[in-house]
Amino acid sequence: MIRSLKGQIAQLGVNSLVVSVQDIGYLVYTPTVRKQYLPDSEIFLHTHLAVRETALDLYGFETIDELTFFELLLSVPKIGPKSALQILCQADVPLLASSILEQDPDHLSKMSGIGKKTAQNLVNHLAGKIDDMNLVEASRNTPVAQLSQTQIDAIDALITLGYDPQEARSYVIRQDTTTDTKTLVQTVLKQIPIP
Repeated sequence: MIRSLKGQIAQLGVNSLVVSVQDIGYLVYTPTVRKQYLPDSEIFLHTHLAVRETALDLYGFETIDELTFFELLLSVPKIGPKSALQILCQADVPLLASSILEQDPDHLSKMSGIGKKTAQNLVNHLAGKIDDMNLVEASRNTPVAQLSQTQIDAIDALITLGYDPQEARSYVIRQDTTTDTKTLVQTVLKQIPIP
C-alpha cells in the first residue's frame, strides 16, 4: 500500500498530477491542482491506492483530513473513488463535514453528480462517523447552519469558477452578509487571487 508520496511535480492536469519519485512518475488524482503547484516543485501527498481488477489508481491529498474524509466517503454504498474525488473537488472537508453533521442533505444535493438520494445516503452513513472525528475546526470554520443561503450559494459559485473551496469560504465569510449572491461573488472576485 502506498500511503504517501514525496517528489517533484513532473506534469499538471485538471484533477491530476504526475509526481516523479526517484525517476518513477506516479499519476495521482487529486481534488484540486492548486495555482501554487509548478512543474519541478517539491510536493508531499497523503495517498490512497484504489485497487481494481483492471487498474491501480492513486489518489493524493495535501492533508490527512482530506484523505480521511475521502476514505469515509468510500465506506458509503455506491460511492467509489471517482465519485468521492468529485465530491471533494466541489467543497472542502469542513464544509462537507458540517453539512453532514447538521443533517443538511439539501446543500450536498446541489453538487454536481449528487442527487437527493445520494445526499441523504451520505448523511445517514457518515453522521455518526464524522461526529467521532475532529474534522470540523471551530476556530477555522463557521458551521453550515450559521452560513446564510447567500453565502453558501456564493461559495458554490466560486468553486464552480475554479477557486479552492477553503479559500472561497474564507473570503465569503469576511464579507457583508446583507448583499445578494451576485454582489457577494463580485465583491469576492475583486479581492481573491485568480486561480
